[in-house]
Amino acid sequence: MGFGMVGLANLVGPALFGAAAAEGININSPLAPKAPHFPGTAKRVIHIFANGGPSHLDTFDPKPMLTKLHGQPLPMANLPTERKTGAAWKSPYAFKKYGQSGIEVSELFPHVAAHIDDIAVIRSMHADVPNHEPSLLLMNCGEARLPRPSMGSWITYGLGTVNQNLPGFISMCPGYPIQESQNWQSAFLPGIYQGTYINTKHEKLEQLIEHIKNNSVTQAEQRQQLDLLHQLNERHAKRRAADAQLEARIQSFELAYRMQIDATDAFDISKEPEHIRTLYGKGTQARQLLIARRLLERGVRFVQVWHGDGQPWDNHDDLEVNHRKLAGECDQPIGALLADLKQRGMLEDTLVIWGGEFGRTPTVELPTPGANAGKVNGRDHNHHGFTMWLAGGGVRGGYVHGATDEFGFKAVEKPVHVHDLHATLLQLLGFDHTKLTFRHAGRDFRLTDVHGNVVKELIV
Repeated sequence: MGFGMVGLANLVGPALFGAAAAEGININSPLAPKAPHFPGTAKRVIHIFANGGPSHLDTFDPKPMLTKLHGQPLPMANLPTERKTGAAWKSPYAFKKYGQSGIEVSELFPHVAAHIDDIAVIRSMHADVPNHEPSLLLMNCGEARLPRPSMGSWITYGLGTVNQNLPGFISMCPGYPIQESQNWQSAFLPGIYQGTYINTKHEKLEQLIEHIKNNSVTQAEQRQQLDLLHQLNERHAKRRAADAQLEARIQSFELAYRMQIDATDAFDISKEPEHIRTLYGKGTQARQLLIARRLLERGVRFVQVWHGDGQPWDNHDDLEVNHRKLAGECDQPIGALLADLKQRGMLEDTLVIWGGEFGRTPTVELPTPGANAGKVNGRDHNHHGFTMWLAGGGVRGGYVHGATDEFGFKAVEKPVHVHDLHATLLQLLGFDHTKLTFRHAGRDFRLTDVHGNVVKELIV
Protein backbone atom coordinates (compact mmCIF):
# COMPACT_ATOMS: atom_id res chain seq x y z
CA MET A 1 0.00 0.00 0.00
CA GLY A 2 2.95 2.32 0.53
CA PHE A 3 4.72 1.78 -2.81
CA GLY A 4 2.53 4.35 -4.55
CA MET A 5 3.54 7.06 -2.08
CA VAL A 6 7.22 6.10 -2.41
CA GLY A 7 6.92 6.53 -6.17
CA LEU A 8 5.14 9.85 -5.77
CA ALA A 9 7.81 11.10 -3.38
CA ASN A 10 10.49 10.22 -5.93
CA LEU A 11 8.62 12.19 -8.58
CA VAL A 12 7.48 15.19 -6.53
CA GLY A 13 10.34 15.48 -4.06
CA PRO A 14 13.22 16.25 -6.47
CA ALA A 15 11.09 18.72 -8.41
CA LEU A 16 10.00 20.50 -5.24
CA PHE A 17 13.37 20.62 -3.53
CA GLY A 18 15.25 21.21 -6.76
CA ALA A 19 13.11 24.30 -7.37
CA ALA A 20 13.68 25.43 -3.79
CA ALA A 21 17.45 25.02 -4.11
CA ALA A 22 17.39 26.93 -7.41
CA GLU A 23 15.75 29.85 -5.63
CA GLY A 24 18.44 29.88 -2.98
CA ILE A 25 16.29 28.25 -0.28
CA ASN A 26 18.16 26.17 2.26
CA ILE A 27 16.42 22.80 1.93
CA ASN A 28 17.62 21.91 5.44
CA SER A 29 15.71 24.84 6.91
CA PRO A 30 12.68 23.77 9.00
CA LEU A 31 10.62 26.24 6.93
CA ALA A 32 11.77 24.90 3.54
CA PRO A 33 8.88 23.87 1.24
CA LYS A 34 7.81 20.26 1.73
CA ALA A 35 5.69 17.90 -0.34
CA PRO A 36 2.32 16.91 1.17
CA HIS A 37 1.09 13.32 1.28
CA PHE A 38 -0.63 13.78 -2.09
CA PRO A 39 -1.28 16.69 -4.46
CA GLY A 40 -3.64 19.10 -2.67
CA THR A 41 -5.94 21.63 -4.29
CA ALA A 42 -5.02 24.33 -1.75
CA LYS A 43 -1.53 25.74 -1.24
CA ARG A 44 -2.20 28.49 1.28
CA VAL A 45 -4.84 29.43 3.85
CA ILE A 46 -6.46 32.59 5.17
CA HIS A 47 -8.58 32.11 8.28
CA ILE A 48 -10.90 35.06 8.95
CA PHE A 49 -11.91 34.70 12.59
CA ALA A 50 -15.13 36.40 13.76
CA ASN A 51 -14.09 36.05 17.40
CA GLY A 52 -16.88 36.08 19.96
CA GLY A 53 -19.35 33.91 18.08
CA PRO A 54 -21.43 35.49 15.28
CA SER A 55 -25.08 34.52 15.09
CA HIS A 56 -25.66 32.01 12.30
CA LEU A 57 -29.38 32.85 12.52
CA ASP A 58 -28.67 36.44 11.49
CA THR A 59 -26.00 35.80 8.84
CA PHE A 60 -26.09 32.56 6.83
CA ASP A 61 -28.81 30.30 8.32
CA PRO A 62 -32.33 31.79 7.93
CA LYS A 63 -35.10 30.35 10.12
CA PRO A 64 -38.65 31.39 9.17
CA MET A 65 -40.03 29.46 12.17
CA LEU A 66 -38.39 31.98 14.51
CA THR A 67 -40.37 34.75 12.86
CA LYS A 68 -43.55 32.70 13.21
CA LEU A 69 -42.93 31.94 16.90
CA HIS A 70 -41.32 35.25 17.84
CA GLY A 71 -41.93 35.97 21.54
CA GLN A 72 -43.29 32.49 22.24
CA PRO A 73 -41.62 29.48 23.90
CA LEU A 74 -40.17 26.91 21.54
CA PRO A 75 -42.18 23.67 21.28
CA MET A 76 -39.23 21.93 22.91
CA ALA A 77 -37.01 22.48 25.92
CA ASN A 78 -34.29 25.07 25.41
CA LEU A 79 -30.94 23.35 25.08
CA PRO A 80 -28.39 24.05 27.84
CA THR A 81 -26.04 26.94 27.04
CA GLU A 82 -23.90 29.26 29.15
CA ARG A 83 -26.78 31.41 30.41
CA LYS A 84 -30.55 31.14 30.66
CA THR A 85 -32.62 31.92 27.58
CA GLY A 86 -36.33 32.48 27.08
CA ALA A 87 -38.69 32.73 24.11
CA ALA A 88 -37.98 32.43 20.40
CA TRP A 89 -36.41 35.57 18.95
CA LYS A 90 -36.64 36.29 15.23
CA SER A 91 -33.79 37.73 13.20
CA PRO A 92 -34.01 41.51 12.84
CA TYR A 93 -32.48 41.23 9.36
CA ALA A 94 -33.92 40.26 5.99
CA PHE A 95 -32.56 37.36 3.95
CA LYS A 96 -32.58 36.95 0.19
CA LYS A 97 -31.25 34.52 -2.39
CA TYR A 98 -28.00 35.18 -4.25
CA GLY A 99 -26.18 33.75 -7.24
CA GLN A 100 -27.09 30.87 -9.50
CA SER A 101 -27.14 28.61 -6.46
CA GLY A 102 -29.87 30.71 -4.83
CA ILE A 103 -28.36 30.42 -1.34
CA GLU A 104 -29.99 32.74 1.19
CA VAL A 105 -27.77 35.27 2.94
CA SER A 106 -28.58 38.03 5.42
CA GLU A 107 -28.68 41.69 4.41
CA LEU A 108 -25.62 42.09 6.66
CA PHE A 109 -23.30 40.49 4.08
CA PRO A 110 -24.23 41.64 0.54
CA HIS A 111 -20.59 41.84 -0.63
CA VAL A 112 -19.81 38.33 0.60
CA ALA A 113 -23.12 37.08 -0.84
CA ALA A 114 -22.08 38.34 -4.28
CA HIS A 115 -19.53 35.49 -4.25
CA ILE A 116 -21.86 32.82 -2.89
CA ASP A 117 -21.35 30.59 -5.95
CA ASP A 118 -17.70 30.24 -4.88
CA ILE A 119 -18.63 29.51 -1.25
CA ALA A 120 -19.55 26.32 0.61
CA VAL A 121 -21.76 27.19 3.59
CA ILE A 122 -21.59 24.65 6.43
CA ARG A 123 -24.82 25.06 8.41
CA SER A 124 -24.27 22.05 10.65
CA MET A 125 -21.13 22.88 12.61
CA HIS A 126 -21.03 21.91 16.29
CA ALA A 127 -18.47 22.12 19.10
CA ASP A 128 -18.23 20.81 22.66
CA VAL A 129 -19.05 23.53 25.20
CA PRO A 130 -20.66 27.01 25.21
CA ASN A 131 -17.63 28.87 26.60
CA HIS A 132 -15.19 31.08 24.70
CA GLU A 133 -11.86 29.86 26.03
CA PRO A 134 -12.17 26.11 25.35
CA SER A 135 -14.08 26.71 22.11
CA LEU A 136 -11.39 29.04 20.77
CA LEU A 137 -8.70 26.49 21.54
CA LEU A 138 -10.76 23.68 20.02
CA MET A 139 -11.22 25.66 16.80
CA ASN A 140 -7.60 26.75 16.61
CA CYS A 141 -5.73 23.82 18.14
CA GLY A 142 -8.09 20.84 18.02
CA GLU A 143 -8.01 20.53 21.81
CA ALA A 144 -10.03 22.55 24.32
CA ARG A 145 -7.98 22.02 27.47
CA LEU A 146 -4.38 20.87 27.01
CA PRO A 147 -1.58 22.70 25.16
CA ARG A 148 -1.63 21.59 21.53
CA PRO A 149 -0.14 23.08 18.34
CA SER A 150 -2.43 25.41 16.43
CA MET A 151 -3.81 24.62 12.99
CA GLY A 152 -1.47 27.18 11.40
CA SER A 153 1.51 25.55 13.12
CA TRP A 154 0.51 22.08 11.91
CA ILE A 155 0.08 23.28 8.33
CA THR A 156 3.40 25.15 8.33
CA TYR A 157 5.08 22.10 9.87
CA GLY A 158 3.61 19.93 7.12
CA LEU A 159 4.17 22.19 4.10
CA GLY A 160 6.93 24.58 5.09
CA THR A 161 6.71 27.95 3.39
CA VAL A 162 7.76 29.44 0.07
CA ASN A 163 9.24 32.77 1.22
CA GLN A 164 12.08 32.20 3.68
CA ASN A 165 12.21 35.92 4.47
CA LEU A 166 8.78 35.96 6.09
CA PRO A 167 7.21 33.75 8.77
CA GLY A 168 5.22 30.81 7.46
CA PHE A 169 2.34 31.59 9.84
CA ILE A 170 1.14 35.10 10.71
CA SER A 171 -1.73 36.02 13.03
CA MET A 172 -3.10 39.57 12.82
CA CYS A 173 -5.42 41.15 15.37
CA PRO A 174 -6.09 44.75 16.45
CA GLY A 175 -5.41 43.94 20.10
CA TYR A 176 -5.66 40.39 21.48
CA PRO A 177 -8.43 37.79 21.32
CA ILE A 178 -9.39 35.77 24.39
CA GLN A 179 -6.65 33.21 25.20
CA GLU A 180 -4.20 35.48 23.39
CA SER A 181 -1.10 33.69 22.01
CA GLN A 182 -2.43 30.23 22.88
CA ASN A 183 -4.54 30.55 19.73
CA TRP A 184 -1.42 30.50 17.52
CA GLN A 185 0.89 28.45 19.74
CA SER A 186 3.25 25.77 18.42
CA ALA A 187 3.15 23.86 21.75
CA PHE A 188 5.40 20.81 21.39
CA LEU A 189 6.17 21.46 17.71
CA PRO A 190 9.46 23.33 17.14
CA GLY A 191 9.07 27.02 17.97
CA ILE A 192 9.77 28.12 14.40
CA TYR A 193 6.21 26.99 13.53
CA GLN A 194 4.50 29.26 16.06
CA GLY A 195 2.40 32.06 14.61
CA THR A 196 3.97 35.51 14.43
CA TYR A 197 1.59 38.00 16.05
CA ILE A 198 1.00 41.40 14.43
CA ASN A 199 -1.00 44.04 16.31
CA THR A 200 -2.93 45.70 13.48
CA LYS A 201 -4.37 48.48 15.61
CA HIS A 202 -1.18 50.25 14.51
CA GLU A 203 -0.70 51.53 10.97
CA LYS A 204 2.97 52.55 10.90
CA LEU A 205 5.33 49.72 10.03
CA GLU A 206 7.65 50.46 12.97
CA GLN A 207 4.68 49.99 15.34
CA LEU A 208 3.24 46.96 13.54
CA ILE A 209 6.54 45.07 13.79
CA GLU A 210 8.92 46.12 16.54
CA HIS A 211 12.57 46.63 15.59
CA ILE A 212 11.81 46.11 11.90
CA LYS A 213 14.47 48.72 11.16
CA ASN A 214 17.92 48.80 12.71
CA ASN A 215 18.94 52.40 13.26
CA SER A 216 22.20 51.54 15.04
CA VAL A 217 24.29 49.62 12.52
CA THR A 218 24.38 48.99 8.80
CA GLN A 219 22.92 45.82 7.33
CA ALA A 220 26.41 44.44 6.65
CA GLU A 221 27.49 45.08 10.25
CA GLN A 222 24.31 43.47 11.53
CA ARG A 223 25.02 40.40 9.37
CA GLN A 224 28.48 40.13 10.94
CA GLN A 225 26.97 40.34 14.41
CA LEU A 226 24.45 37.59 13.61
CA ASP A 227 27.17 35.36 12.11
CA LEU A 228 29.17 35.65 15.33
CA LEU A 229 26.05 35.02 17.42
CA HIS A 230 25.22 32.00 15.26
CA GLN A 231 28.68 30.52 15.80
CA LEU A 232 28.38 30.97 19.57
CA ASN A 233 24.90 29.46 19.62
CA GLU A 234 26.03 26.51 17.49
CA ARG A 235 28.89 25.84 19.89
CA HIS A 236 26.43 26.07 22.79
CA ALA A 237 23.96 23.74 21.00
CA LYS A 238 26.54 21.00 20.43
CA ARG A 239 26.81 20.55 24.19
CA ARG A 240 23.04 20.20 24.49
CA ALA A 241 21.67 17.59 22.14
CA ALA A 242 18.26 18.26 20.54
CA ASP A 243 17.38 21.38 22.53
CA ALA A 244 14.26 22.51 20.67
CA GLN A 245 14.02 25.86 22.46
CA LEU A 246 17.62 26.77 21.61
CA GLU A 247 17.13 25.79 17.96
CA ALA A 248 13.95 27.89 17.83
CA ARG A 249 15.86 30.87 19.22
CA ILE A 250 18.63 30.49 16.63
CA GLN A 251 16.07 30.28 13.83
CA SER A 252 14.16 33.31 15.17
CA PHE A 253 17.27 35.54 14.94
CA GLU A 254 17.80 34.58 11.32
CA LEU A 255 14.14 35.01 10.39
CA ALA A 256 13.99 38.42 12.07
CA TYR A 257 17.00 39.57 10.05
CA ARG A 258 15.49 38.40 6.78
CA MET A 259 12.14 40.01 7.63
CA GLN A 260 13.69 43.47 7.76
CA ILE A 261 13.68 43.50 3.98
CA ASP A 262 10.56 41.62 2.88
CA ALA A 263 8.19 42.64 5.68
CA THR A 264 8.82 46.30 5.01
CA ASP A 265 7.37 45.79 1.56
CA ALA A 266 4.59 43.33 2.41
CA PHE A 267 2.94 45.47 5.08
CA ASP A 268 3.04 48.71 3.09
CA ILE A 269 -0.40 48.91 1.47
CA SER A 270 0.37 52.37 0.05
CA LYS A 271 2.14 50.45 -2.74
CA GLU A 272 -1.21 49.06 -3.88
CA PRO A 273 -2.99 50.84 -6.76
CA GLU A 274 -5.71 53.23 -5.64
CA HIS A 275 -8.49 51.16 -7.25
CA ILE A 276 -7.46 48.13 -5.16
CA ARG A 277 -7.45 50.16 -1.93
CA THR A 278 -10.86 51.54 -2.88
CA LEU A 279 -12.11 47.99 -3.54
CA TYR A 280 -11.24 46.94 0.03
CA GLY A 281 -12.50 50.18 1.58
CA LYS A 282 -11.33 51.90 4.72
CA GLY A 283 -10.81 50.78 8.30
CA THR A 284 -8.86 48.16 10.18
CA GLN A 285 -10.55 45.16 8.57
CA ALA A 286 -9.86 46.48 5.08
CA ARG A 287 -6.22 47.09 5.95
CA GLN A 288 -5.82 43.66 7.58
CA LEU A 289 -7.29 41.75 4.66
CA LEU A 290 -5.33 43.68 2.05
CA ILE A 291 -2.11 42.97 3.99
CA ALA A 292 -3.20 39.33 4.21
CA ARG A 293 -3.51 39.10 0.43
CA ARG A 294 -0.05 40.68 0.04
CA LEU A 295 1.41 38.14 2.49
CA LEU A 296 -0.20 35.18 0.72
CA GLU A 297 1.03 36.54 -2.59
CA ARG A 298 4.58 36.58 -1.18
CA GLY A 299 4.49 32.96 -0.11
CA VAL A 300 3.26 33.05 3.50
CA ARG A 301 1.53 29.72 4.08
CA PHE A 302 -1.12 30.53 6.73
CA VAL A 303 -2.57 33.94 7.61
CA GLN A 304 -5.10 34.38 10.37
CA VAL A 305 -7.14 37.60 10.58
CA TRP A 306 -9.04 38.31 13.79
CA HIS A 307 -11.85 40.85 13.83
CA GLY A 308 -10.86 42.73 16.97
CA ASP A 309 -9.76 42.95 20.57
CA GLY A 310 -11.40 40.49 22.97
CA GLN A 311 -14.63 39.03 21.57
CA PRO A 312 -16.41 41.69 19.48
CA TRP A 313 -19.06 39.31 18.05
CA ASP A 314 -20.16 38.24 21.54
CA ASN A 315 -23.47 40.14 21.49
CA HIS A 316 -25.44 39.06 24.55
CA ASP A 317 -27.42 42.27 24.19
CA ASP A 318 -28.00 44.96 21.52
CA LEU A 319 -27.38 42.29 18.89
CA GLU A 320 -29.21 44.12 16.11
CA VAL A 321 -27.04 47.24 16.44
CA ASN A 322 -23.76 45.45 17.16
CA HIS A 323 -23.98 42.78 14.45
CA ARG A 324 -24.84 45.45 11.88
CA LYS A 325 -21.83 47.51 12.93
CA LEU A 326 -19.44 44.53 12.90
CA ALA A 327 -20.66 43.23 9.54
CA GLY A 328 -20.37 46.75 8.16
CA GLU A 329 -16.69 46.74 9.13
CA CYS A 330 -15.81 43.46 7.40
CA ASP A 331 -18.34 42.68 4.64
CA GLN A 332 -16.84 44.90 1.94
CA PRO A 333 -13.22 43.89 2.72
CA ILE A 334 -14.06 40.16 2.69
CA GLY A 335 -15.96 40.52 -0.57
CA ALA A 336 -13.00 42.48 -1.96
CA LEU A 337 -10.56 39.78 -0.85
CA LEU A 338 -12.54 37.08 -2.67
CA ALA A 339 -12.77 39.22 -5.81
CA ASP A 340 -9.09 40.17 -5.63
CA LEU A 341 -7.90 36.60 -5.17
CA LYS A 342 -10.08 35.49 -8.06
CA GLN A 343 -8.88 38.16 -10.48
CA ARG A 344 -5.26 37.24 -9.67
CA GLY A 345 -5.90 33.53 -10.23
CA MET A 346 -5.15 32.83 -6.56
CA LEU A 347 -8.58 31.75 -5.31
CA GLU A 348 -8.35 28.34 -6.96
CA ASP A 349 -5.46 27.35 -4.67
CA THR A 350 -6.11 29.62 -1.68
CA LEU A 351 -8.41 28.24 1.01
CA VAL A 352 -10.52 30.97 2.68
CA ILE A 353 -12.24 30.16 6.00
CA TRP A 354 -14.77 32.35 7.82
CA GLY A 355 -16.48 31.81 11.16
CA GLY A 356 -16.27 32.06 14.93
CA GLU A 357 -15.81 29.61 17.77
CA PHE A 358 -19.56 28.86 17.98
CA GLY A 359 -22.93 30.37 17.09
CA ARG A 360 -25.80 31.86 19.09
CA THR A 361 -29.15 30.74 20.45
CA PRO A 362 -32.48 31.11 18.62
CA THR A 363 -33.96 32.08 21.99
CA VAL A 364 -33.44 35.45 23.59
CA GLU A 365 -31.01 35.68 26.47
CA LEU A 366 -32.60 36.52 29.82
CA PRO A 367 -31.10 39.27 31.97
CA THR A 368 -28.19 38.20 34.15
CA PRO A 369 -26.93 40.53 36.91
CA GLY A 370 -23.63 42.05 35.87
CA ALA A 371 -23.74 40.46 32.42
CA ASN A 372 -26.14 42.13 30.00
CA ALA A 373 -27.41 45.21 31.82
CA GLY A 374 -30.96 43.93 32.12
CA LYS A 375 -31.60 44.07 28.38
CA VAL A 376 -33.54 41.38 26.51
CA ASN A 377 -32.29 41.87 22.96
CA GLY A 378 -29.38 39.46 22.45
CA ARG A 379 -28.50 35.80 22.09
CA ASP A 380 -26.45 33.46 24.27
CA HIS A 381 -23.58 31.23 23.06
CA ASN A 382 -24.61 28.13 21.12
CA HIS A 383 -22.19 25.27 20.47
CA HIS A 384 -24.95 22.82 19.49
CA GLY A 385 -25.23 24.23 15.97
CA PHE A 386 -23.64 27.09 14.01
CA THR A 387 -22.37 28.13 10.59
CA MET A 388 -18.98 28.54 8.94
CA TRP A 389 -18.11 28.95 5.28
CA LEU A 390 -15.21 27.98 3.03
CA ALA A 391 -14.16 29.29 -0.37
CA GLY A 392 -11.47 28.52 -2.93
CA GLY A 393 -8.77 25.88 -2.72
CA GLY A 394 -10.84 23.08 -4.22
CA VAL A 395 -13.97 23.76 -2.16
CA ARG A 396 -17.36 23.02 -3.74
CA GLY A 397 -18.84 26.47 -4.39
CA GLY A 398 -22.53 27.36 -4.33
CA TYR A 399 -23.19 24.55 -1.89
CA VAL A 400 -24.94 24.33 1.48
CA HIS A 401 -23.85 21.45 3.66
CA GLY A 402 -26.06 20.11 6.45
CA ALA A 403 -28.66 21.91 8.52
CA THR A 404 -29.69 22.84 12.01
CA ASP A 405 -33.20 22.08 13.26
CA GLU A 406 -36.09 24.32 12.16
CA PHE A 407 -35.22 26.80 14.93
CA GLY A 408 -31.44 26.77 14.47
CA PHE A 409 -30.61 25.34 17.89
CA LYS A 410 -28.84 22.09 17.00
CA ALA A 411 -27.05 20.53 14.01
CA VAL A 412 -29.34 17.68 12.87
CA GLU A 413 -28.50 17.01 9.22
CA LYS A 414 -24.96 15.98 8.23
CA PRO A 415 -23.38 17.37 11.43
CA VAL A 416 -19.79 18.56 11.16
CA HIS A 417 -17.67 18.64 14.32
CA VAL A 418 -14.63 20.90 14.53
CA HIS A 419 -12.43 17.78 14.20
CA ASP A 420 -14.22 16.95 10.93
CA LEU A 421 -13.58 20.49 9.69
CA HIS A 422 -9.86 20.17 10.47
CA ALA A 423 -9.66 16.78 8.73
CA THR A 424 -11.29 18.30 5.64
CA LEU A 425 -9.00 21.34 5.58
CA LEU A 426 -5.93 19.10 5.76
CA GLN A 427 -7.35 16.94 2.96
CA LEU A 428 -7.64 20.01 0.74
CA LEU A 429 -4.00 20.82 1.49
CA GLY A 430 -2.87 17.32 0.52
CA PHE A 431 -2.70 15.61 3.91
CA ASP A 432 -4.21 12.49 5.40
CA HIS A 433 -5.08 13.95 8.80
CA THR A 434 -4.32 10.63 10.50
CA LYS A 435 -0.75 10.65 9.17
CA LEU A 436 0.33 14.28 9.71
CA THR A 437 1.82 13.52 13.13
CA PHE A 438 4.56 14.55 15.55
CA ARG A 439 6.00 12.25 18.20
CA HIS A 440 5.79 13.77 21.67
CA ALA A 441 5.72 12.26 25.15
CA GLY A 442 5.81 8.73 23.79
CA ARG A 443 3.05 8.90 21.21
CA ASP A 444 2.19 10.39 17.83
CA PHE A 445 0.00 13.49 18.08
CA ARG A 446 -2.04 15.08 15.32
CA LEU A 447 -4.33 18.10 14.87
CA THR A 448 -7.44 15.93 15.01
CA ASP A 449 -6.13 13.82 17.95
CA VAL A 450 -8.07 10.53 17.62
CA HIS A 451 -11.12 12.03 15.92
CA GLY A 452 -12.30 13.54 12.65
CA ASN A 453 -13.74 12.47 9.30
CA VAL A 454 -13.19 14.20 5.97
CA VAL A 455 -16.41 15.80 4.69
CA LYS A 456 -16.07 14.71 1.08
CA GLU A 457 -19.17 16.62 -0.07
CA LEU A 458 -17.32 19.91 0.58
CA ILE A 459 -14.59 19.04 -1.91
CA VAL A 460 -14.92 19.40 -5.68
